[in-house]
Amino acid sequence: MQMGQIGSAGERRLQSEFGTGDRAAKFYSDQMLDHLNPTMIEFVGRQEIAFIATADASGECDNSLRAGTPGFMHVIDSKTLAYPEYRGNGVMASLGNILENPHVGIILVDFVQDLIGLHVNGSARIVDDEALRSEIADLPVDHSGGRIPERWVVVDVEEAYIHCRKHIPRMAPVPRHREWGTDDVKRKGGDYFDAKATPRHDADGRIADGSAELTRVISPGFSAAPAGTSGN
Repeated sequence: MQMGQIGSAGERRLQSEFGTGDRAAKFYSDQMLDHLNPTMIEFVGRQEIAFIATADASGECDNSLRAGTPGFMHVIDSKTLAYPEYRGNGVMASLGNILENPHVGIILVDFVQDLIGLHVNGSARIVDDEALRSEIADLPVDHSGGRIPERWVVVDVEEAYIHCRKHIPRMAPVPRHREWGTDDVKRKGGDYFDAKATPRHDADGRIADGSAELTRVISPGFSAAPAGTSGN
């Protein structure tokens, strides 16, 4: 994205190619802000899940889920928000990406009440819990199951805009006991995808049992590169 211009060069090129420039311009002018307005701040404050997209220095991507009680994603001010990082599986894929490349994309979706989503894009940095608490007096202290954040991701907001409701499914919350922070393999989901018994690499393009070959349809000119390590 060029300084002062909304949208990337790739967006602009495809808008020109497919004739969507007028629609895009209206969306940019009507819906995209460089900060969180009061309605957005209220929305963030009542969400329990967020999807976080990051990429490393070479562009290898990762998308991860973060969850907590309403308000776990804390709005510091209209240009800044923060979310906690707890003890996890030790991979630190998202944090590792942020260390190399600070750009993050966040989407919060209300599946229950208003069926609407909010995109927040910006630049992130990693801050220790104690250091951030010394600066932010109202940082949340009541965390589910007594969990204490080890650190926070602080995001300087650059873009905030709506995700329309037309394809968002309605879901109903049900009572559930959550095992926040557990190391119990079964409670965490175990080896649900049978990964432990599956070879790490599948060089010949065959399904794990060797019974059939996978069919890959790749667009002309597309060059497939090895994927990086992914985790929470």
